[in-house]
Amino acid sequence: MSNIINARVTFRNSPIHILEKFTFKDLDSAYESFRTHSNLNELVILQTCNRVEIFGSAEDMSIEKIKKTWASLSGLEEVAFKENFEVAEDSEVYEHLLKLTAGLDSMVVGEEQILGQVKDAITTAKEMRTSGEYLNTLFDKAIKIGTRVRNATGINKGTISVGSMAVKLAEENIDELKSKKILLIGTGEAATLVAKSLNKRGYEFFVTSRTMERSKAFAETVGGTPIGFEDILSGFSNYDVLFVATIAPYFLVTFDRIRDAISKKNGGMMILDLSNPRTVDEKVATISGIKMMNLDQIAEMVDKNIRYRSNQRTTAEKIISEELSVLEAHMRRLEVEPVVKEIFKDVDVRRAKELEKALRMLGETDQSKIKIIDDLTKAVVEGIISTPMNNLRKASEQADDNLLDAATKLFDYKKKEE
Repeated sequence: MSNIINARVTFRNSPIHILEKFTFKDLDSAYESFRTHSNLNELVILQTCNRVEIFGSAEDMSIEKIKKTWASLSGLEEVAFKENFEVAEDSEVYEHLLKLTAGLDSMVVGEEQILGQVKDAITTAKEMRTSGEYLNTLFDKAIKIGTRVRNATGINKGTISVGSMAVKLAEENIDELKSKKILLIGTGEAATLVAKSLNKRGYEFFVTSRTMERSKAFAETVGGTPIGFEDILSGFSNYDVLFVATIAPYFLVTFDRIRDAISKKNGGMMILDLSNPRTVDEKVATISGIKMMNLDQIAEMVDKNIRYRSNQRTTAEKIISEELSVLEAHMRRLEVEPVVKEIFKDVDVRRAKELEKALRMLGETDQSKIKIIDDLTKAVVEGIISTPMNNLRKASEQADDNLLDAATKLFDYKKKEE
């Protein structure tokens, strides 16, 4: 019996600067290494700026071999996978992939891009001949179901995130934003949403984090120009718009720093604090020339959109739940098809041998009569064997492994070596 596995590192457990370390720089080499060293019979790699995922099929699954291969490709120690690594098998994989294609596992619920990325991933695997009957079936059906969910719920229409709302607010409050200097502090999920929105709208920006390594990794993956953390703490006067999205346990943007910055620059400054807890001192809002908004205020503005999407999410999850059982049955049926095909083939070989023997004994040479007898034997054999084979298929859909085992013994079925 073949198992389906999904091993992943995503934005849910790894900030962008960590996630970037798990990516495969050379996808062709990654496919070749996993195919050679990880026991996987089939393989699809899904890699975006928010996730790196392996989908595989194998009879003898080895998580350790997958980790070891992944570590060697990314240049990491295996211990790096301890807190960042998620693994799912069989039904959990099916559900995960359905949620992916429907947009339920994205930073912004319903976002469009992931569906196209899933399509690209399976297309690449098919072209490289690393996917097969199991993963081709799983991905093709998941893409159809994901599309159906989106069409039925409209969950992908008018999507908006806290990050894109923050950028929109900056546009509404700052004249000629493209000519202003923009700084993004942070490299986590909220910062990623801001960076994506800034990029989409064509704004240049600087990005900083605790270490230059994080800033560079974030900039390479999501965009922006990296700048040193210490430089910005004493240089807030260089910027007109600050997006602050960190998890610092203290006020990073203090009253004194901003008061000093305002005294050194011409014009005001807009500060948008997307941190939770807040990392901009609320007293900063009292400084003349400062326009400030915090996460609660920004979230309030997207609340209507979020409520609508929450209702649509419930509907989407209901559709996925219904489709999941159908998909599970279909995937289980794939297990029995080799048995059914081999039994039909074996029975037909025996039929053909007996037919040939009978024709020799009859001395029959009339081709029209031979065809009639041939069709008769085929119809008799099919009439006898079709019902038990269809029952075997139904049993496999219902996860009746006992009947499958019995059938393989009764018909002396032995799996052919690859």
